[in-house]
Amino acid sequence: MAETTEKVVESSGVLSTIATEIFQSPINIGLLGLIAFLVYRIIKSRQDDNAREPEEKPLPKMKKRDFTVAELKKYDGVQEDGRVLIAVNGKVYDVTKGKRFYGPGGPYAAFAGRDASRGLATFNVTAGEDDKYDDLSDLSTMEMESVKEWETQFNEKYEYVGRLLKPCEQSTNYSDEEDESNAEKSKED
Repeated sequence: MAETTEKVVESSGVLSTIATEIFQSPINIGLLGLIAFLVYRIIKSRQDDNAREPEEKPLPKMKKRDFTVAELKKYDGVQEDGRVLIAVNGKVYDVTKGKRFYGPGGPYAAFAGRDASRGLATFNVTAGEDDKYDDLSDLSTMEMESVKEWETQFNEKYEYVGRLLKPCEQSTNYSDEEDESNAEKSKED
C-alpha cells in the first residue's frame, strides 16, 4: 500500500515539475499558445470545408445506349446536369460519383467525355488533341494489359452505360428489359 502511495506522489510530482517548467518560461508559454492556435485553425478549417461542400442530388440512372466520340464529348461535367462519362476499352462508364477526380478541376478532368484508354495505358493524363476513334492497335502488350486492368476497376466501381462506337458502326438498341436483367445478374454475381 505504501508503494502505491509513493508512486502516486512521485507521478504527481513529475507532472507538477513538467507544468512548472512549461509555465515558468515565457518562450514555452508562447509556444503553447501557438500550438493551441494552430490546432484551433486546423479544426476550424475542416469544419468550414465540410460546410462548404454542397450536397449534390444524385442523378437518375442513365439508360443504356451507345455513344460516338462526338456524343461522348458532351458528357464532360460542364453541362447543366454535370454528368461525367468516360470510355475505357470501348466501354462507357458513368463516373459522375467520382466527379471530384474526373470532373472540371479534378486531376483526371482531361479524361471526362473522352476515351481514356490510351491515357490510362501510357500514364498520360493530358487530353488528346485528336477527337477521332482510337482503336488502340499500336499499344504494346503491357499497355493493353494495363487498359484491361483499368477496365476491370471501372467495371467494379462505376455504372456501365454503353459502348463507344467505332466509325460507321451501328448503335445497339437496348431495351428496358435488358437493363433490368443485367441489373439482376449484377446483383447475383
